[in-house]
Amino acid sequence: MIALLLALAVAVALLGVIAGIRMLRSATPLPADLALALEIGATRTTATGSALDRLGIRLVPLVLRLMGPKAVARKRQRIDQAGNPGGLTVERYAARRAVYGLFGLFTALLFFTAGWPLLGVFGLAFGLFAADALIWQAVRARKDEIERILPDFLDVLAVVVSAGLGFRQALDRVAGRYEGPWADEIQITLRQMDMGVSRRQAFEELSRRNDSEPVNQFVSALQQGEELGAPIAETLVQIANDMRRTDAQNARRRASRAIPKATVATLVFMVPATMIIIITGMILGTGTDLLGVLDR
Repeated sequence: MIALLLALAVAVALLGVIAGIRMLRSATPLPADLALALEIGATRTTATGSALDRLGIRLVPLVLRLMGPKAVARKRQRIDQAGNPGGLTVERYAARRAVYGLFGLFTALLFFTAGWPLLGVFGLAFGLFAADALIWQAVRARKDEIERILPDFLDVLAVVVSAGLGFRQALDRVAGRYEGPWADEIQITLRQMDMGVSRRQAFEELSRRNDSEPVNQFVSALQQGEELGAPIAETLVQIANDMRRTDAQNARRRASRAIPKATVATLVFMVPATMIIIITGMILGTGTDLLGVLDR
């Protein structure tokens, strides 16, 4: 019975591959918005990511409808916070989620049928979370990079502003000397202001795109300083000092949380292993015949 089910599963998989190839070679045009989404970031994504996008792009409208407008808006904001890794868009995410979901469902059915429920659960988990794993990782890495470089960036910006350059020109000059996600965010903010967006709104958009407390602190302090008429250079230096102080406090807090974890790991793993080694050495040193004792 199991052999018959496995053969049926293999046949279904082959039919799916054939259908996918026919879809790829089909001359049926995609809707304009999906075709555009497929091409956005094509030079930045990997060959595997591009293949997944093309396999699942026709299921994008269905996935987006199932997600709902609110979930789509939250996912779009999350992708923006991740910095659109590999040219990722909401449409590309939906395509990959469809492919991963179908693959996970097929794998789960196969393993459950074969009597391996644990592997079936892993298959379901892969289908549910594989598309989000890249976003989670990118958001965390990008956030850490921005928070690491932000205090030094503000110090340099304060020096340039103190030299007599306007804030807008100083921001452009300093951002051009940096590389990475924070420089990209500043360039986006500057381009928005060039297109007529007010400085307050542009920096509010900057804060929205980055779910980071130091960035929110920078934007809030900058706006308050502008409203109160405080010197920008002094405000920037104060923000940088506050960020360094907060980062040091967070580091001490993380270290204090790590001590109990290390103690638990020592008690659970190292102490029992050490006791086993000591007791085993004592028994072997006495020359006791364990097999004979057990036979009795």
